[in-house]
Amino acid sequence: MSGGWNTIESDAGVFTYLLENLGVKNVQFEELISLDSQSLGQLSPLGVIFLFKYNNDGRKSDGPLDGQFDFEATYNLDDAGSGGDGKGKVWFAAQTIQNACGTQALLSVLMNKDNKDGVELGPHLTDFKDFTAAFPPDIRGEALSNSDLIRDTHNSFARSSPFVSDETRMATQDDDLFHFIAYTSINGTLYELDGLQEAPISHGPCAPTDFADKVIPVLQRRIERYPTNEIRFNLLAMCQDLRVKAREFGDEDMVYREEEKRRAWQWENALRRHNFVGFVGELMKGVTAAKIADGSYDAWIEDSKTKTKKKLEESKKKGYNPDEMEM
Repeated sequence: MSGGWNTIESDAGVFTYLLENLGVKNVQFEELISLDSQSLGQLSPLGVIFLFKYNNDGRKSDGPLDGQFDFEATYNLDDAGSGGDGKGKVWFAAQTIQNACGTQALLSVLMNKDNKDGVELGPHLTDFKDFTAAFPPDIRGEALSNSDLIRDTHNSFARSSPFVSDETRMATQDDDLFHFIAYTSINGTLYELDGLQEAPISHGPCAPTDFADKVIPVLQRRIERYPTNEIRFNLLAMCQDLRVKAREFGDEDMVYREEEKRRAWQWENALRRHNFVGFVGELMKGVTAAKIADGSYDAWIEDSKTKTKKKLEESKKKGYNPDEMEM
């Protein structure tokens, strides 16, 4: 592989345009601010992407803490249509590299949908799905990690940094690690798709129309395993392009709102890609020159030192750890 994977934000605009840049059509993401099935159901979701603080207590000795491993679901996709019980139709990839979990979670939902779900994968992902269909999860994960197109598209949404590290720092016990997983309905079953697990996790029967009602209790049980003061969760719904639905209903106001949202997302994504170090440097030069000219430079520096020291002390009292990493 010619390069690594960078951390990307759990953001509706980032994920929507990431898939669009991969050639996917008629898909967008919406952030959910409450865990209620009604809000989720209104979006007719294809699946959800859940971001949470990762710990290593996600399974019992004989299986996951919630649900059951479905090893049969990972059988060769090429053989799935040859008869039998319909097993083996889940596209599932093991995560083999750090920071890839965001895009991997998106693809875990997307690769299990097709035209009948109103989704167009586009030529690149269709070819990738066909290419990896016969692979076991670990090899499929390696293929994903080594895809130049997917990795470069993923990295194009990472925040710009003027600094290049000579080596990737490994996570330590003091770091807060965050991880993306996916939930979706496949072949009448609610699946949790987590590349760090051995197999897809089944949470029981679930028709696509029942997905919102079935997935919310699963998410609530997962959140309840954390301390009550842990609030760092994020939930994004993958749904069909809301502009298409608005045009079908002739709702011009909704079309306008969705177009405005898209423009805002494009602007925010452009800001993420831009390196502001040069601009900030020139700005600070101007401010410094002005402070020296009016004789307030020394007092300005001392005041800044005092404020910085105070903020650091307050952060330590709150137990804030600045090192937050993505799995």
